[in-house]
Amino acid sequence: MKAGDVLLLPGWQNSGPQHWQSLWEARHGYRRVEQHDWMRPLRGDWSARLEDAVLASEAPVVLVAHSLGCILAAAWASVSRSTARVRGALLVAPGDVERPDLREQLRGWAPIARQPLPFPSVLVASRNDPYCRLERARELAQAWGSRFVDHGEAGHLNADSGLGDWPRGQALLDELMNLRER
Repeated sequence: MKAGDVLLLPGWQNSGPQHWQSLWEARHGYRRVEQHDWMRPLRGDWSARLEDAVLASEAPVVLVAHSLGCILAAAWASVSRSTARVRGALLVAPGDVERPDLREQLRGWAPIARQPLPFPSVLVASRNDPYCRLERARELAQAWGSRFVDHGEAGHLNADSGLGDWPRGQALLDELMNLRER
C-alpha cells in the first residue's frame, strides 16, 4: 500500500500543524482530503469531496478520520456506491454532533449515520474527550461494527493532547492495514 492510498479526514476547522494528522501527512505522505470550507462544514459538500478523493485513487484506500471526520466517514459510507474501494478506517475521537451544543454549531450533521460500516474499522476514544463521552463513542463503535479502543484520558486526541506524531495511532493503523493484506 502506498502512502497516497491513506486518506486523512480532519474534523471541523481542519488539523493544525502540530496535530498528529498533519505530522503523519508530512512524515508519511498521506493525503489530506481538502474541504472547501473548514469553518462552516456542510455534510453534502464534505461527502462529495471524500467521494472525489476515493474515486481519484488508483488503488483502494484507508481512511484516517478525526472528530467530525469520523462522522463524515459514516455519513459517506451510508450513501456512497464506492465503499468497496475502502480497505478500512481508523476513526479517532468522533465528535457527538447530536449533542445540543455541537448540533447548534454544526448544523446539518445530525443525525449521525449508524449503519454498520462496509469495511473494517477501529474507533479510538478518550475517557475525557470534551466533544464525546466515552459511553457515546462506544455506542458509535458498536453501531458501526468498529473495534473499540479506550485510549485512557487523552482529551480530544488532538494537538492539545500532546500526542506528537502519535506512534500508538500509527500502530493501530498498521494493524488495520495488515488485517486486510492477509
